[in-house]
Amino acid sequence: MTEKRAFHVAVVGATGAVGQQMLKTLEDRKFPVSKLTVLSSARSAGKTVIFNGKEHTVVEATPDSFEGVDIALFSAGGSVSKELAPEAVKRGAICVDNTSAFRMDENTPLVVPEVNESDLHNHNGIIANPNCSTIQMVVALQPVLEKFGLNKVIVSTYQAVSGSGAAAVDELYEQTKAIINEEPFEPQILPVKSDKKHYQIAFNAIPQIDKFEESGYTFEEMKMINETKKIMHLPELKVAATCVRLPVATGHSESVYFEVDQEGVTSEDIKGLLKSAPGVVLQDDPDNQIYPMPADCVGKNDVFVGRIRKDLDEEKGFHMWVVSDNLLKGAAWNSVQIAESLVKLGIVK
Repeated sequence: MTEKRAFHVAVVGATGAVGQQMLKTLEDRKFPVSKLTVLSSARSAGKTVIFNGKEHTVVEATPDSFEGVDIALFSAGGSVSKELAPEAVKRGAICVDNTSAFRMDENTPLVVPEVNESDLHNHNGIIANPNCSTIQMVVALQPVLEKFGLNKVIVSTYQAVSGSGAAAVDELYEQTKAIINEEPFEPQILPVKSDKKHYQIAFNAIPQIDKFEESGYTFEEMKMINETKKIMHLPELKVAATCVRLPVATGHSESVYFEVDQEGVTSEDIKGLLKSAPGVVLQDDPDNQIYPMPADCVGKNDVFVGRIRKDLDEEKGFHMWVVSDNLLKGAAWNSVQIAESLVKLGIVK
């Protein structure tokens, strides 16, 4: 980045999986940090993290923690964001929030820089980072929308357990070992830690991510539906989602069916479009069995797209397979990318 000014950055939830990735991404991107404040709950205060070769002590997050902060990256849970993000704004910070606390607030922009970067100009101090599964899908769909229009989206997700936190990944490993060794185990976390029942994730697929709503859709599914419409500025877009948890540690996969507005569009047209789309890597060579897989996307910032093909019955319908690291593009990288856009556009002073 060419900007000479450096910024006081705070990371809230610095000891969590996403917080750790935020710090690593800030470092990898050489984001211009003049001062770093690392914050957490009282439980994690006192721990240390390394940033740019220096040790930083994690401090309990309070309203006064944000004095002098330019940009605050939040990933410590919705209740923390609701309590502290407004306090950070009062003290002059711009907050990028990775929780669902403000996503559907009409005064809060919900931003994926490849899709709607200009929405950042309309912030009131808080910018929401979308749901991980929504982010990768809209990055792949935005070029299609711009060129051919978009009428309908039906997505089925195959989501990694790291979306439920580090403890869920540990549970996956422990259950896998127990089953292989024919030992007993008792699920404690998935599908939702606070829900009534818990099911095994090892060697299984759980068709529930987050709690069910009265409609029969889960909160995760409704997030994808509502967030897609908001980010793409298409309130009339038809969107349906089924979200499933698989025994994969990191990397969400999605089977996306979409219908364009224009007639005569071919799968080669879609491939050509996505080959040069920002943030997208096209991996689509069925003859050589080349397609995206979560094992190959871990640690990478891009959204990988393949298996693009025309629907056999619907003239304007297409299918594609979309994969991305849910902790990076789905969370930490998109947040840092927003921060980079705030600097690039001159929004953060």
